Amino acid sequence: MRILHTSDWHLGRSFHRVPLLDAQAAYLDHLVATVAEHAVDVVVVAGDVYDRAVPPLSAVELFDSALHRLAAAGVPTVMISGNHDSARRLGVGAGLIGRAGIHLRTDPAHCGTPVVIPDAHGDVAFYGLPYLEPALVKDVFKAERAGHEAVLTAAMDRVRADLAARPDSTRSVVLAHAFVAGGEPSDSERDITVGGVAAVPSGVFDGVDYVALGHLHGCQAVTDRVRYSGSPLAYSFSEATHRKTMWLIDLDASGAVTGERIDCPVPRRLARLRGRLDDLLDDPALDRHEDAWVEATLTDPVRPADPMARLTERFPHTLALVFEPDRAPDDPDLSYARRLRGRDDQTIAEDFVAHVRGGWGTDEQERAVLRGAFDHVRVDDGVREVNR
Repeated sequence: MRILHTSDWHLGRSFHRVPLLDAQAAYLDHLVATVAEHAVDVVVVAGDVYDRAVPPLSAVELFDSALHRLAAAGVPTVMISGNHDSARRLGVGAGLIGRAGIHLRTDPAHCGTPVVIPDAHGDVAFYGLPYLEPALVKDVFKAERAGHEAVLTAAMDRVRADLAARPDSTRSVVLAHAFVAGGEPSDSERDITVGGVAAVPSGVFDGVDYVALGHLHGCQAVTDRVRYSGSPLAYSFSEATHRKTMWLIDLDASGAVTGERIDCPVPRRLARLRGRLDDLLDDPALDRHEDAWVEATLTDPVRPADPMARLTERFPHTLALVFEPDRAPDDPDLSYARRLRGRDDQTIAEDFVAHVRGGWGTDEQERAVLRGAFDHVRVDDGVREVNR
């Protein structure tokens, strides 16, 4: 069976205020063309179809058009909701839509009920695990605690139990939206840390033939059987080095997996430039970036006059400007943002407590209180997104 694995469309999202709807439409054209060109049997979409719980009408219309085209092609599609989607909204009409071969899996309670699609070698069971917010689904799975690993393990236990009751020849594919250890994140994924731990081990998914992951925006293989397709478009400058692709997965009669990357259309290249303003404006080696979307980091010791206006004369698609003056590491004027870079909320809060106490840091009980507070805020945000 040939499977086209994609995820993280984020329909309705912009790039530094530049609308991307046309680029997203071009990607979906490419997806439909790829299905025909490569004789794809099943399309899987591993979450974050939309960029927010209540997407703009233009994004909904684009999604609707894509579903009609896939259904008209007679190619079954299985998709799950991600942490950016409203599972309830995305799942509206799932029963009716399923009759057209578009299978929406947005209800955590149905993780153990697969979409079964046969080929010449027998059945392939597709299990959809939508994004599982631990505090919201802990009781559904009777998990011992509210953590990503606990709820995903409980969901996979249902998958393995259902699979064990099927003929031995049944092959299996799991769609999941999660942060799996070993995956490389970027700046554009929404934080899903709960209980101090966001990443789950890939061993959670043991027992199935292929795991089609969504959430991380870089295409990558955690293992041969556990892969991220990544997003089809770049949504932050941290993705400037990404090669945006989809996975074309062949699942043979024994369940062995082979994969090929299919490139996605690139609306405009990204460039991250760094240096003093005059050097960026004069360096002939930067000619190749004049048509790119540009993030410029200026290292001038003193902020130059009209930097954006001067940059856009040479690089008309400059979208982001960062100031990081060249200074000694112990310079008291070193920017606060630079000092905090790469540190999570928990660490920043603990360091603040130590600062106001004159160096006396937090104990384990206090760290647990802080962790619980951050988790509570994230869950509240998730509930508000779902209910909007």
